[in-house]
Amino acid sequence: MNNLGLIIKREYMSIVGRKSFLVMTLLIPIIIVICMLIPVLLTKMNNESATETQQVTVIDETGSLAQAVKNTPAFNFVTLQGDENKPTDARQFYEKAGSSVDAIVVIPRDVLDKQQVTVYSENTVSPALLKHLEECLTDTLEGAKIAAYDVPELKKIMKDCEVELDVQSVKWDANGEENSSSTTAAMIFGIALSFITYMFVIMYGAMIMNSVIEEKTNRIVEVIVSSCTPFQLMMGKIIGVALVGLTQFAIWVLIIGAVVGITGLSVGGVGSDGIAAVLQAVGSINITYILICFVIYFIGGYLLYASLFAGFGSAVDQASDASQFSTPIIMIMIIALYAGMACMENPNGTMAMWCSIIPFTSPIVMMVRLPYGVPFLQLALSIVLLYATAAFMIWISSRIYRTGILLYGKKHSLKEIFKWIK
Repeated sequence: MNNLGLIIKREYMSIVGRKSFLVMTLLIPIIIVICMLIPVLLTKMNNESATETQQVTVIDETGSLAQAVKNTPAFNFVTLQGDENKPTDARQFYEKAGSSVDAIVVIPRDVLDKQQVTVYSENTVSPALLKHLEECLTDTLEGAKIAAYDVPELKKIMKDCEVELDVQSVKWDANGEENSSSTTAAMIFGIALSFITYMFVIMYGAMIMNSVIEEKTNRIVEVIVSSCTPFQLMMGKIIGVALVGLTQFAIWVLIIGAVVGITGLSVGGVGSDGIAAVLQAVGSINITYILICFVIYFIGGYLLYASLFAGFGSAVDQASDASQFSTPIIMIMIIALYAGMACMENPNGTMAMWCSIIPFTSPIVMMVRLPYGVPFLQLALSIVLLYATAAFMIWISSRIYRTGILLYGKKHSLKEIFKWIK
């Protein structure tokens, strides 16, 4: 087993020792934050950088609603009184105005009954204009409709009848004592762990596959397997890359902790009520129990999928050919992630139960269910099936690996790969 330790060390140092590893480890959190901020910034810049204000004519057949439509930097509204005796001919107004008007809004006299306003234009009307008209006219129409009932203080009565129900969740502990719980915190915590598992396996599974293909292409593997077994080489890669991932995550945790600490010191006691609410919500979750289960499922899921990436990576010569084998694996993981998101609303439903037991989806779906409580028998069965399947997949992948790692110059079909397994 000394060879396995050497392979793990070599695989780990060959990745961590690169400058690109340190650079990407520091850049990835920044890139994630930038990707989250870019859509917001672009939308804001697009709204603020209007080069020309559009001229919009509002024809009000009711004679009382057009005043509710306010001007904005993007739209300038001009109000005209419509004919009370006949419908408005918007096309006639538009032709008379010529190019000075970009759109015509017609508020019909029966707008309270039909609840519909029409916008005419030669070009497709922008969503911003439609949204602005809807926001401006909705409250006014509601007020007019309430006033039409001629009931004294009806609006005040309706306002008093509005109820904002606060539903609190309370769970009993083993001693029967009541403790407040947070469904939202449980949901966020579960889906966060699911997403971490998904991203880790995708990122580092692909790294294993690329490493196998690179060594095979450079013929380095021919030298390595002269001193160790293919199984030791495959497991060394899987464990070595896993340690790389854990190192990267540890650096990210330290960075996040430092940022939170500095931010906390700078804001002092601001928002203490909000912080207390967050701490109470987090305290309602059995974090220690969930994190222990997370580590168990994380290791089992990683071994299962990483062995598949390593095994199928040995069956190709070039990275461009790897997609035919990696795509089905990634698709299974995507299905598992969507299943986990679908199970958030009903974590104890039939679909959630089976998806948390099936080994290929359980590492992700079980993370969503754990904060809500999972029966011990289901949890034990799920873990046993996961590790049994992972061991079986490692055995299958090792048989593919020992044959495919030394075959060159040909694309291998699934039929040939099944022969290697047999």
